[in-house]
Amino acid sequence: MIRSMTGYGRSELLSDSCRILVEIKSVNNRYLDIGIKMPRQLNQLEAQIRKELKKHMQRGKVDVFISYEDLTEANMSVKYNARIAQEYWKHFQEMAEEFGIENDIRVSSLARFPDVLTMEEEPADPEGIWDNLQKALLEAVDMFDQARRREGEFLREDLNGKLDEMLGHVEFISERAPGLIETYRTSLQDKVAELLEASNIDDSRIAQEVTIYADKVCVDEELVRLRSHIEATREELSRGGSIGRKLDFIAQEMNRESNTILSKSDDREVSDHAIELKTSVEKIREQVQNIE
Repeated sequence: MIRSMTGYGRSELLSDSCRILVEIKSVNNRYLDIGIKMPRQLNQLEAQIRKELKKHMQRGKVDVFISYEDLTEANMSVKYNARIAQEYWKHFQEMAEEFGIENDIRVSSLARFPDVLTMEEEPADPEGIWDNLQKALLEAVDMFDQARRREGEFLREDLNGKLDEMLGHVEFISERAPGLIETYRTSLQDKVAELLEASNIDDSRIAQEVTIYADKVCVDEELVRLRSHIEATREELSRGGSIGRKLDFIAQEMNRESNTILSKSDDREVSDHAIELKTSVEKIREQVQNIE
C-alpha cells in the first residue's frame, strides 16, 4: 500500500477532566517537516508528540494543531502576596501620620487592593495529560493515515494507467524504427541515382551512409531501458511502502531516455509518439511528487 503525502485527520477527546482537539494536515515536501502549534502548558510534551508522529510518517510538510481545555477547577488557587500587602499597609500608615488622620484600613479592604490576592493556575501535570493526549493524537493519526492511503490508491491506479500509455508509445516506436532504416536506404539510392543519372551506384558508399544514419537514429538501447524503468515502477507500486524518492529517481531516468528518443526522431509519426511519451513521463513525475 502506498501513501500520498497529502492528508487530513481530526480527533476530539472529551473526558470529565479535559477536552482535547487534535488536527493533522500535510502537503508535499522533500523531507519530513513537522510543525506543532499547541498551548504553552503542553510544551513539555512536544518531544513525545514528535516521537509518536515519526512512527507513522516519513515525508511531507505536516502541521499539527492541538487545543487543550482543563474542565476541572482544581488547578486554580488563591495566592496571598504578603510583600505587596505590607507595602500597601506601610504607605497607609505614612499617610495617616503625615495628614494626622486615622488609618481605618481593615483586612477586608486591604485584600481588595490589586495583586494582594490573586487567582493563579497551578502548573499542569504533563504525565497526567499525556495519557489523554496520546489517545486523541493516535485517533487523529489513524484518520490521517487512512486519508493518505486512499489518496495513495488513487495515485497508484493513475500511475499504472500512465505507464500503460508509455508502453503503448514505446511499442509503436519499436515497431516503426526498423523500417526507417530501409526507407532511408531506398530514398538515398534514388537521390544518388537521380543526381548521377546512372544505375552503377557504389553500394559500399550507400551502405556506409546508411550505417551512419542508423547509428544516428537508433533508439534500441533507450527503448530497452524505458521498458525496464516501466517494469521497475510497476514493481515498486505493487510493493508499496515509502517509495516516493525511488520513484522520483526512476522518473528522472525515464525523462532522460524519452528526451534522447525525441532528439533522435527523424520521422513525423515517431516524433509524435516521442512527444506523447515525454508528456506521459512528465505527468508521472508530477504524480510521483505526491507519494511518500
